[in-house]
Amino acid sequence: MTVRLRRLKGEEGSLLPLTIFYGFLSLVLILLVVAATSLYLERKRLFTLADGAALVGAEAFALDDVSVTAGGPRPTLHSAEVRSAVAAYLDTVPHDRFESLRLESATTTDGRSATVQLSAYWRPPVVSLLLPEGIRLDVTALGRSVFG
Repeated sequence: MTVRLRRLKGEEGSLLPLTIFYGFLSLVLILLVVAATSLYLERKRLFTLADGAALVGAEAFALDDVSVTAGGPRPTLHSAEVRSAVAAYLDTVPHDRFESLRLESATTTDGRSATVQLSAYWRPPVVSLLLPEGIRLDVTALGRSVFG
């Protein structure tokens, strides 16, 4: 019995480093999950803004630009009008929570749909030691005007 007591006394204090390690690991995992969730939500918010801008760009045509075809009436979009409509939309919509929001492009490639590309920077919410400059987020949204 005395040999067993000596062996048990030798194990004294070995649980504390293990507890500290697992506590640190848990904290790091929690911070990573918070950062990943924040990144996902920020990208979704940026995409929602780009989607609204693409819708505005797709509706940027005058009635004179509508032609009647065999498939029905079709508007014709012009890149300059799409860009000015999207820029006006971004000026009126509150977007102050985005850091360095930039309109990369607002064009039409086929004359029927508007393509809007926005970018902004994201920084981790809690600890930004690993990413002090943040990550640049780019989103592209497509909007098409259809008469129903």
